[in-house]
Amino acid sequence: MPPETRFVTRFAAEPPQGALPTGRWAATLQAEFLAACLRIDTEGEELGEAGEILWYPDRTWWGRTYVPGTARTSTGLELFGYVSFLPGDPDAEGPDQEPAGFESSADFTNETAEENPDWKLDLCDEVIGGWRGEQDHRAAMTLVWGRPLVRGGAIVTAELADLAVDQCALLDDRFTLLAPDDYRGDYLDIKLFSIRGDELASDSLYEEDG
Repeated sequence: MPPETRFVTRFAAEPPQGALPTGRWAATLQAEFLAACLRIDTEGEELGEAGEILWYPDRTWWGRTYVPGTARTSTGLELFGYVSFLPGDPDAEGPDQEPAGFESSADFTNETAEENPDWKLDLCDEVIGGWRGEQDHRAAMTLVWGRPLVRGGAIVTAELADLAVDQCALLDDRFTLLAPDDYRGDYLDIKLFSIRGDELASDSLYEEDG
């Protein structure tokens, strides 16, 4: 096998390990997420009341687990962000079994899928760290979560210069990716595939000028 022409971290995060949050666990995450929403700089915008939080598959990287979420508000905006934590040790006893070190981040947008009927993927993203490659080139490790707006999808990939750097099977029609972005002038493309491998949709995290 010849050497790789593009030396970049791939599939850096653990795949989703659990079901989507429910019950007491969902309530714990909700409290953290809403606390982050209270810290948002609204820039004079009236956010309104948050509705039900839609949770997305978990991803774990560098010892922290990230669970993204979105919620619509009573003023038609969308809140988006994530809750991260140190996962508990299932083999430990007492408090060490429980998740700890909770951190959360949130923001809002008025760009929603309902206002953009041409969208095929509804995406959110947040840079959560960095990765240093050859010759000190740096990639932005980016959490990407969302849902397809077309039918028939089974798995979503993140591609950097046509190289798959992460993938996630849809879980209740939702996905979460964690991949290097903005590396050596290349940016992520998010692609939706059917179970047979047919590409159904593709979108960039960046709007093209013009």
